[in-house]
Amino acid sequence: MSVAEHRKRLYELLEDNTIVLSYAGIPLHSNEDDYYNFEVNSQFYYLTGLERDHMAFLAFKTKGQVMETLFIEEPQPLQERWTGKMPTIEEVQQVSQIEDVRYVEDLDALVSRYMGRYHVEHAYFDLYRCSVEDLMDYNALKAEEFQAKYPGVTMNDLHGICVGLREVKDADEIELVRKAINITRQGLDNLMANLKPGMMEYQAQADFEYMCRKLGAKKFSFGTIAASGINGCMMHYSTNDSVIEDDSLLLLDLGAKYQNYCSDISRTYPANGTFTQRQKDVYNVVLKANKEVAKTARPGMTLRELNDVAKQVLGEGLIELGLIEDVEDVGQYYMHGVSHSIGIDCHDADFAGQKIQPGWIISDEPGLYIDEEKIGIRIEDDLLITENGCEVLSKDIIKEPDEIEAFMKAHKG
Repeated sequence: MSVAEHRKRLYELLEDNTIVLSYAGIPLHSNEDDYYNFEVNSQFYYLTGLERDHMAFLAFKTKGQVMETLFIEEPQPLQERWTGKMPTIEEVQQVSQIEDVRYVEDLDALVSRYMGRYHVEHAYFDLYRCSVEDLMDYNALKAEEFQAKYPGVTMNDLHGICVGLREVKDADEIELVRKAINITRQGLDNLMANLKPGMMEYQAQADFEYMCRKLGAKKFSFGTIAASGINGCMMHYSTNDSVIEDDSLLLLDLGAKYQNYCSDISRTYPANGTFTQRQKDVYNVVLKANKEVAKTARPGMTLRELNDVAKQVLGEGLIELGLIEDVEDVGQYYMHGVSHSIGIDCHDADFAGQKIQPGWIISDEPGLYIDEEKIGIRIEDDLLITENGCEVLSKDIIKEPDEIEAFMKAHKG
């Protein structure tokens, strides 16, 4: 499915007399003269396939017909000398499959033309905000500007409607996730081959990220988590600045991003290449839950039901480990859900209460976190939901404890 077909699916959901405005976004300053790495707005990327900043997409639907226009910066030879080549009209036409491409200076004039010539009733902007403490997103700021100019137009959330479209992945999207996972696999292999006690967590991170970048992943799905010992008991530990001690475990939560599609993998390795018996016993409980979720996942289930599967296996395992007496107490050592969606965003869509459908890509990530023993273990795979069950897209990333030990032994210097 092409980005043109993504847009067509969106248009089918829109009423007549509706305008859609989506902005790629702008780079944000990190200090006086530098910027954070630019991240394109997910809705803009889904609808256009473009990752460049200072672009905008405009569509207007009336009488069942849609006019669509893409706006880009005009290439400036002097600017290109400093910051690199800027995309041309012809290049963005080819990627986006939008014929009408203009320069951003013309955007306001075309919006004014639509508003003056037609009875525009609805407008769609990306209004997403993760938490009230967050600064307002560029798209939300533009929505405020629009609403102030045209208060009679009903404002709608483009994020909400696009997330619904993005739930089911097409064949092209699935292939990009496969490639991201394959790069992640090779990054983890490089990390395992070099892992040894006395390293810093950030050195293990570097071994992973080096290989991913070498293989063509320009970005990562999120900040790499390389958590050893007690640090592995923190869900989103990210400082990665501790020494990896002998006899400790290294919990890794990471993923390469390929052409803006994410992978999300967790693995847990013994620092010295060999699990202690206790570590292996806990590891096998988590592995059993991971496999049971993959075995169970199928269309018609909810993510809550999948989490119940994981909790049951983990709870029974914790009883055998002597840590709890009742399965209901599993929450003492397992604090998160087992699954979320994966796609353009690592947490790609909000499935709350929905039944799983073929074409969804979801995580399978049970874990146990035993502070008093400094054991944190999470095993995460990426699952593609099929007509009758699921495919474990990350099946080639080894996770059996014997395979991990054999691999690390074979690569000891």
